Amino acid sequence: MNELVAIVGNDVFTDSMIISRGTGIGHRKIKDSIKKYQDLIEQFGLLVSCQAESTGGRPEEYYRLSEQQATFLITLLKNTDTVVKFKLELVRQFYEMRKFILERQSSQWLDTRYQGKLTRKAETDIIMQLTEYAKAQGSKNAEKLYVVYSKLANQIAGLDGRDQATINQLNNLNLIENIILHCIEAGILAEKHYKEIYQDCKKRLLLFSNLAYLEQTDFMKSDLAI
Repeated sequence: MNELVAIVGNDVFTDSMIISRGTGIGHRKIKDSIKKYQDLIEQFGLLVSCQAESTGGRPEEYYRLSEQQATFLITLLKNTDTVVKFKLELVRQFYEMRKFILERQSSQWLDTRYQGKLTRKAETDIIMQLTEYAKAQGSKNAEKLYVVYSKLANQIAGLDGRDQATINQLNNLNLIENIILHCIEAGILAEKHYKEIYQDCKKRLLLFSNLAYLEQTDFMKSDLAI
């Protein structure tokens, strides 16, 4: 299943649209149940109503639900195979997110995050050098190199944002960015073309991802379009 739970601040939430999709029950029926038992649901906190983004027509109303609110709501649903499977996965994801929030507050996570910032600063400095290097070689969009290499590092580490990363992901990202840093530096010293430097980074990172048993992504199939 896709991600069913999101972190907002230091708490975890799901919503009525996710529950509707996961259970196969129409969103209107889910919302009717929420309204019917609103007084009971709000014993676990104020019910928050939101508006879904819409490309046309009237935005759809949905409800953001805390772990306790969602847990109570799903107990009201009839236990079909689909619903039971969804309940199991929702409970699992709530537990995993809670565990991650606790990890993110630990001194080990904070120390790892700080070390990553130092590596990131060094990588940013060398990418700035690469930007000027690429311009001298004729690149018209060299300013995009920072985004290109950042996307590359995040894809290999398997994360969308550093603040949502586990300690293991942060450690991997630190190693990945260190590889990129030294690969760019070596490429510039060897006077390679900036696109060749990127390909060198990809090759080294493929080796690293294989050795570290990281999940393979489509980044290896892409070429630098700068």
